[in-house]
Amino acid sequence: MSAENGNNQSVERAARLLGVLADASHARLRASDLAEAAELGISTTSRLLATLESLGFVERDPVSSLYRLGPLALRVGGAAANQQPVHREARQVVQNLAARLGLGVNVARRDGDRLLYLLNAEGELTPRSFTLLGQGNPLHATGLGKCLLLGCSPGQRRELLGGLTAFTARTVTGLRELEAELDEVRARGYATEVEELALGRACVAAPIRDRAGAVVAAVSVSGSLSALDLGNRREELGQIVVETADTVSTALGYTATVLVT
Repeated sequence: MSAENGNNQSVERAARLLGVLADASHARLRASDLAEAAELGISTTSRLLATLESLGFVERDPVSSLYRLGPLALRVGGAAANQQPVHREARQVVQNLAARLGLGVNVARRDGDRLLYLLNAEGELTPRSFTLLGQGNPLHATGLGKCLLLGCSPGQRRELLGGLTAFTARTVTGLRELEAELDEVRARGYATEVEELALGRACVAAPIRDRAGAVVAAVSVSGSLSALDLGNRREELGQIVVETADTVSTALGYTATVLVT
């Protein structure tokens, strides 16, 4: 039993290191940085990194000795995305829409109290040097998150969200205010977010439903305030994301006759 516990602990610690590297996105980290972030000793960290490197989950730069995720991590991440039905059905739709509008188009699902990006494509007006796949954001401060919250009951939302963190002066920080906004989202079919998470950015999003009518993901069109021009294009973009969400939902087996509770 003690050996099994030790093996489980090693797996948990290795997963923490991989999580730190995943959160670092495009950065490379020193072993000491990884140890500190994962709250592990440097000797334990070095031993685990050597094992992960031998397996291909991490790789070390031979000159700087800095670590980043390796080829097997890339393979696992790609396989995980491909195994998501929403990713498979939305991929081409999202790419086509980003090319047509020149804007960013994102798809996300809920992962606990945050959203997790399943897919993103960038148009010519919103270039990005990195992928959002696998990254997360808060639910209450994003259009995608507001749509995903429609899939939860009021009690579940209270339990999930707790205190609402303010990221800008425009972030909704009151649960009652958020519930009122979600009522509006439900009535019109799409959500908006204007500088609630980051200054100068905005998005319009709509929920994606599965065969049973449950909200399983959301899709958004996003970009700078000038690129979206919501003052003149709010209804147009709202209709576009609703139609896009409907296309993916239909591919997942949803029909408008399904009773949604």
